[in-house]
Amino acid sequence: MLSGDDAVWHIMRVAGGLDSLIVGEGQILSQVRQCYLHSVEDDGCGGKVLSRLLNNALAAGKRVRAETGISKGSVSISSAAVELSELLAQQDLQLPFSECRLAAVGAGKMTRLLITHLASRGLQKFTIVNRSLQRPQELAEQFPDVEIEVKLMDDLWDVVARSDIVYTATSSVDYVIDEQKLEENGVVGGRPLMLVDISVPRNVGEDCNDIQNVHAYNVDDLKAVVAKNTQMRQKEMIEAENLLREEAQAFMAWRESLSAIPTINQLQERANAFREEELKRCTKKLSNANLSDKELEAVERLSRGIVNKLLHGPMAHLRKTESIEGKQATLKELNAMFRLEDEDSKGRGRNARRRR
Repeated sequence: MLSGDDAVWHIMRVAGGLDSLIVGEGQILSQVRQCYLHSVEDDGCGGKVLSRLLNNALAAGKRVRAETGISKGSVSISSAAVELSELLAQQDLQLPFSECRLAAVGAGKMTRLLITHLASRGLQKFTIVNRSLQRPQELAEQFPDVEIEVKLMDDLWDVVARSDIVYTATSSVDYVIDEQKLEENGVVGGRPLMLVDISVPRNVGEDCNDIQNVHAYNVDDLKAVVAKNTQMRQKEMIEAENLLREEAQAFMAWRESLSAIPTINQLQERANAFREEELKRCTKKLSNANLSDKELEAVERLSRGIVNKLLHGPMAHLRKTESIEGKQATLKELNAMFRLEDEDSKGRGRNARRRR
């Protein structure tokens, strides 16, 4: 189990996505956010320090993703399929990706992830071809902002013929689309068509590339995209770690500043004790001056103002000291300068005598 500074560094790395299986993925940051929200609930058990740590980690994770490229580039097959088709749409189809008509064959997990990535790019319409209606209808319910048209396999070639990009993601061990089937169903010689196969084993035959205006891509092409982006994210980790160290140091400096609170309280208490003692002595001398209550109150305020101004410099310096070593040195100097430890020992001695 980690504790202290090790625990702080661990949560920073987790929030930054450096310890995730997929470097830079965003789901873990959402989980850190949920932990923070729970810690500050009325029945939460975060406490002041833990809640602050989670909040700082959340901010650090957002900063890393905003200031580095660690979350950029697809590093999963489904996201790579979207990235590849978006990148090549203009080249292969002479159409911007936003204007392409999209469809998928299959309605399993890969199609769900595919729609998730497409939806993040503003997808509005999508067609799913499947052997049964249940799974596509479930997906339609999961993505209410996307207009999903559901078709059975009997309508496969009609959907392929009117689509610009077709993603295949079925569990079939045989080709769902190949050169012979495209020719038999009259889906050749027309406008360009892109086939993106994200299935293992493959759903699209390599011979589809022999047909004019048909561009077929498979998992091997997608893995190349994933490898390139993963390598890019690995390079971004160094910069991300530097940012996370800054955030970790900032939290640890804040945590260390909590140790200054007893010293500040002691300093204020001792200064106020001196003030009251001298004010009492002065009031006796002024008793013959026939000062009114209002005038005595003015003297009281004057004494408080003098003490506050004298203490402002040392306490401001204590609060502003950023490094942990600097904070500890300042505390030591103040304790020695004002003999706070001696006063604290005397106070404990007086309390002990009272108990006897």
